[in-house]
Amino acid sequence: MIKPTPNPPETDSVSPYESLDSKKLHEAADRALDHYLCPPGSTPPPRRIRGMYAVTADNKNEELLIDASETLASAKTIAQDCASLLPAAQRRALLGIAQLIMLGELAVNRALDNLQLAD
Repeated sequence: MIKPTPNPPETDSVSPYESLDSKKLHEAADRALDHYLCPPGSTPPPRRIRGMYAVTADNKNEELLIDASETLASAKTIAQDCASLLPAAQRRALLGIAQLIMLGELAVNRALDNLQLAD
């Protein structure tokens, strides 16, 4: 069988760090970026080491309640927005779920208010 196009040429997989010139070029690029993005004398702001979606023992109750409140508010909004796209029977069920989410959000917000009053 004859192919209408030739095979692509064989190439070796070459790392950009294999030759001395490419290492020098990479180091020079890093220095240039550091010069423009982190001028001398300025220190970058410290990064918070906190995993996204991680609930660890060092989380404060206030932070956990705030995250829970925001999550519940987002879930309520999503449920309400999706309800408008459904037929009446399914819409009522989804709006009922949205109301349950809202009750959970109110409970979390009350706990947050009580926590702030205790301080």
